[in-house]
Amino acid sequence: MKKNAFYAQSGGVTAVINATASALILEARKHKDKIGKVYAGKNGILGALREELIDTSKESLSSIKALENRPGGVFGSCRFKLQDIEKDIDQYKRLIEVFKAHNIGYFFYNGGNDSADTALKVSKISQELNYELTCIAIPKTVDNDLVITDCCPGFGSAAKYIATSTLEGSLDVQSMSESSTKVFILEVMGRHAGWMAASSILAKNKDQNAPHIILLPEVTFNQKNFLDEIKKNIKSDGYCVVVVSEGVKNARGKFLAESNTKDAFGHTQLGGVAPYISSLVSDKLKLKNHWAVADYLQRSARHIASKTDFDQAKAVGSFAVRYALEGMNGTMPVIKRLNTKKYKWKIEPAKLTKIANLEKKMPKSFITKNGFSITKKGVEYLQPLIEGEAAIQFKNGLPQLRELKLELVKKKLSSWKS
Repeated sequence: MKKNAFYAQSGGVTAVINATASALILEARKHKDKIGKVYAGKNGILGALREELIDTSKESLSSIKALENRPGGVFGSCRFKLQDIEKDIDQYKRLIEVFKAHNIGYFFYNGGNDSADTALKVSKISQELNYELTCIAIPKTVDNDLVITDCCPGFGSAAKYIATSTLEGSLDVQSMSESSTKVFILEVMGRHAGWMAASSILAKNKDQNAPHIILLPEVTFNQKNFLDEIKKNIKSDGYCVVVVSEGVKNARGKFLAESNTKDAFGHTQLGGVAPYISSLVSDKLKLKNHWAVADYLQRSARHIASKTDFDQAKAVGSFAVRYALEGMNGTMPVIKRLNTKKYKWKIEPAKLTKIANLEKKMPKSFITKNGFSITKKGVEYLQPLIEGEAAIQFKNGLPQLRELKLELVKKKLSSWKS
């Protein structure tokens, strides 16, 4: 008997995660002889634990197709980390109980590092509990820090937004620098890996030198060197643009903007490094400055999404279904950059055991010797990822969005007690 599929979105969403969802659902509908319905978890893995399953078969073909143009996570995401199997096997028993009740034989989890770990755990426990389930993790993270894959869907669009914002903000401060603002600071995401901050280098061109300084988590922050670099750039250009990753640390290994709280995954909440840098510039250099935090904007800007990123996001969704039908349990469809003069890529499978709980940081060859910028090699890696425009329709001056029914399946089990 053909099995149903479970799909869920996890962690921070992106401008193109719904493009992955759209492609996966459309691909599954091509295989009605092998896959029954695709159920989407309401708010990620919590949807499975709570038996809150959205029946995507209730959605029209045109609605699912239009989903590719919608930012955010249409089915709801979550930051919920499954405990280790040895610590809380009841969570996993509950998952299998829900999957049995709804005849689910395919598990697709769309997320980053923690999501790959979740998919791997579910893959293992289904075997231990003797339940036939094919588990596929689908890559997604603006942090671009998954190993093996050349890049992560969601990153290219965030990088395009950051590079564009850096360029436009730089031209603004350049205009005002003679008698007003001298320094502009843009804070972007990136806890341990500086890919997003690095992408701002693409704003630099022959007509303007910004960003002048890029602060990366991979480079220990040195206050004196940083302030000296600002003075040097103001002397040469009259202004200075700084792009800083939220995860920059000092010589003691502490985040510059560390708070006392942690998120659901146990990660330290970061309290905002841009105002910290701003206060340094104000107190030590007495220079007028402005700062901004890209925050959710950098990962939700579907109106300026990269066509490369958009195409890759759809491809991993389609290949996830194909790999599942081939019985490739514990697998992730990853992006491989081809060794060609013109940028080309393809999708290939990789084992989750080689991906989960690992992190890809910026290679040293991508970072200049002074630690404040990106090398030509780094630019060559980044450039094609932001290229092309994935156009959307506008209505009354705003992006046109298509709403889904998001109809929940009738529950068959008792409520889950967390």
